[in-house]
Amino acid sequence: MRPAFTRTVLPLALCQSYLFAGNTIVISTTALVGALLAPSPLMATVPMGLQFLGMVSASMPVSLLMGRHGRGLGFSLGAVLGMLAGLVGAAAIVLGQFWLFCIATFLYGTYAGASAFFRFAAAEAVEGPLKARAISWVLLGGILAAFVGPALADASKDWLAPFLFAGCFLVVTGLASLMLATVQLTRFAPLSTAGGGTGGRPLGEIVRQPRFLVALASAAVGQSVMSFLMVATPLAMIGCGHAFGDATMVIKWHVVAMFAPSFVTGQLIQRFGVERIIVTGALLNLGCVLVNTQGLEVVHFWLGLVLLGVGWNFMFVGGTTLLTRAYAPEERAKVEGINEVAMFSTVVLASGASGAMLEIMGWAAMNLLVIAPIVAVTIAVFLLARAEARPA
Repeated sequence: MRPAFTRTVLPLALCQSYLFAGNTIVISTTALVGALLAPSPLMATVPMGLQFLGMVSASMPVSLLMGRHGRGLGFSLGAVLGMLAGLVGAAAIVLGQFWLFCIATFLYGTYAGASAFFRFAAAEAVEGPLKARAISWVLLGGILAAFVGPALADASKDWLAPFLFAGCFLVVTGLASLMLATVQLTRFAPLSTAGGGTGGRPLGEIVRQPRFLVALASAAVGQSVMSFLMVATPLAMIGCGHAFGDATMVIKWHVVAMFAPSFVTGQLIQRFGVERIIVTGALLNLGCVLVNTQGLEVVHFWLGLVLLGVGWNFMFVGGTTLLTRAYAPEERAKVEGINEVAMFSTVVLASGASGAMLEIMGWAAMNLLVIAPIVAVTIAVFLLARAEARPA
């Protein structure tokens, strides 16, 4: 195995496992805690929306910080914010304070926003043909999280009884602490290699490229559709009379489906092309909608979320890979930052509206809302592939 993989990519995959173990806990519990603390059922997923708002708020500042001072400082700062988020979340549940819980989830979002750059840090540590594989290896860290996260959520939910789920947020603090330690042992590409500056072409010129726009749309729609349906799933399942253990099981296999394809996604992109992989992800998301509208048994939630997870992987890895082909090294910081801000801004809207749409429309009807953006991205990818296939 190449030195860059052992010194950079594999430690980042381990950090990814800490992040997504925490994410799994947060996904499984936040909407339920919100329902317990919120003044109205319509506000149950507001804390989750604020988590993604935290991601948006952190993305550009963290990207610029990393561009000037290196990846290690940015990731370390994010881990410290994650530790604080867990402590504030546990305190909010014990005190019964909804808005304090919202602050906790916003802080968690800044932690996740900083950690979202793991995939870029891995890509810049290897040569061009290996970038898609490096991104996939980092995302593989989520597989371990898929099993560890739900187990930790189940084990810790009653640690501070009678304050249900408060213990889960103490676990989040512990996971962020492990990430902080691992970052100190990771070797990142030097700023001169990583393209730490903000030079190159004007940002407006870069973002007008069809390649950039399609890359952003692919990742943003994949992430938003996944968040919109995933956030509502525990609420929908509990509302249908299923147990919390059933909900965590569905989320567990959803997270496995998000990251297991990463064993082969990089190779598939190299063999078939990034456009075909993105379109395949879009079709899998449409399959999720079909399954989710066929019934309300555990098996429907399980299969739908598995298809959603694989579809997310193909669209997200494909979009990220396409993005790395849209900028020069000296343009990295500003392009990655604006990409993350734009992508997670759509996720804020999707996740924040998820609970309200479930309450107003019901599970099956809210699934139909995601069809239009998925179809739009599919058309955009076809048009890009057709345009780039023409001789110059």
